[in-house]
Amino acid sequence: MAEKQVEKQTADSTVNRAKLYQLVLFPLNNGATNVYYVLVLSYIATFGSNVLALGVMFASIMVTAMRLCDAITDPIIGALMDRTNGKFGKFRPFMVIGNGIMAVSILVLYLVTPMIPESALWLRYVAFVGLYFVWVIGYTFQTSCTRAGQTVLTSDPNQRPLFTIFNTVGSLLGMGAMQFMAPIIRARVADYSSASFYRVLAPIGILISVVLTVLAIIGIWEKDQPKYFGIGGSSQQKVKISEYLEIIRNNNPMQRLMVAGAGCKLALSIATNTTVLCMLYGCMMGNYDGLYLPMMVLGYVFSVPFFLLTVRTSQKKGQKASLLRYVSVALVCYVGVLTLLLLWSPENPARRLSLLGENGLALNLYTVLFILFFGIGYGAYYATADMPIPMVADCSDYETYRSGKYIPGIMGTLFSLVDKLVSSLSATVVGLAVSMIGLTNLPTAETPYAPGMNKVVLLLFCIIPMIAWAATLLAMKNYALTGDKMKEIQKVNSLRKEAISQGLSLEEAMRKYPST
Repeated sequence: MAEKQVEKQTADSTVNRAKLYQLVLFPLNNGATNVYYVLVLSYIATFGSNVLALGVMFASIMVTAMRLCDAITDPIIGALMDRTNGKFGKFRPFMVIGNGIMAVSILVLYLVTPMIPESALWLRYVAFVGLYFVWVIGYTFQTSCTRAGQTVLTSDPNQRPLFTIFNTVGSLLGMGAMQFMAPIIRARVADYSSASFYRVLAPIGILISVVLTVLAIIGIWEKDQPKYFGIGGSSQQKVKISEYLEIIRNNNPMQRLMVAGAGCKLALSIATNTTVLCMLYGCMMGNYDGLYLPMMVLGYVFSVPFFLLTVRTSQKKGQKASLLRYVSVALVCYVGVLTLLLLWSPENPARRLSLLGENGLALNLYTVLFILFFGIGYGAYYATADMPIPMVADCSDYETYRSGKYIPGIMGTLFSLVDKLVSSLSATVVGLAVSMIGLTNLPTAETPYAPGMNKVVLLLFCIIPMIAWAATLLAMKNYALTGDKMKEIQKVNSLRKEAISQGLSLEEAMRKYPST
């Protein structure tokens, strides 16, 4: 009895907990990379097609095809991160270098490539592909740190769910700021098809990203040191690259989380794609300027209570239970959104969205129902869209629990690979869907309605996200890392770490405190 009491006290005393400011600031790293997520993946196909005249499908397909390179580069970057332990820590160097690479590549892409004359179109193609490839490397450097760095930030199962809400706030500061600024720049400077739009948007986005990166570095500064690196600390055994495949093969929770994360990300990427929203609010409903920003703000307002609900559910029942519950809410609500879009009629004003008229509010029943179904559904899926990110830390801790290996870098880059694959796939899907109805350029807010656009919106705004959520629910059904299991994992890892600090080897500590 006395020995068990000592073990409990030891486990409790060695739990790594973060300070509030660290939980608030470090997730801003996700906001910093989400600035580029909007700046690049939401606009790069339109930029390539309408500004550089590269063809409607080239930019879309190229973005997805480049993921073949990521299958090679991402594991290398992950292995490099796992082996890094310099004067400035493990994660901070990758955050700084990654942000610098992205800033330079985007400035050259959006500001310089339009200056290449049309007579040298081949050079535009080469510059477009090369700069995008360089940007992807920088994106992997920095975005992987959001996933991997959580392992040193906190191991407390009650604190990890808080990362979700602060991560979402950070995401809003990055992604939301860009989504808010873009239509304003479009209205005051130039349309999405003009090079002037990107010359203004890119520097603003880069400045926002740099500020968020600096704050994130402050947040992880104190934690980015060897004593927080797994159970072996600075003496952690290095993992060979050849071992990674075997590790992932045996980490079933990570496999399932990658599918779930892909589902959440695909739903968000396609449903919030600029081209899709231009077709919905501009081409179909005929009032992009009057609908886009108000609907975006309403979506964020509906998200607030879901942020709080997801954290509360995660703390009580675990992050798996929270993800399953609120993705299900989104799926059910989007049945209502799908039904309303099926009822849309260009000839009948009562079956179109209407917010403001000449005399103020001009709501109709169609709009009220759309706001309710869309708002609740958007709030639920936006609150869960980044939930798989803190769950990567759980999978990393599970690997330490299972094998004794601390490999947050490879875990982070694996998830980053899925993130980029799905994000780029969304651009290809949108481009293919648009080309199938005979359009030669991606639609903008000024594009008139063309036959078949309503079917494209139904597919991209509702059906594909709903299929993605169904895949998420299926993958998470047998996900083993419940709230109770994570508490057990953290306790065992803490006991092993304490035993190693008292002179036991890693192998001896794992035999003394085995996984179950």
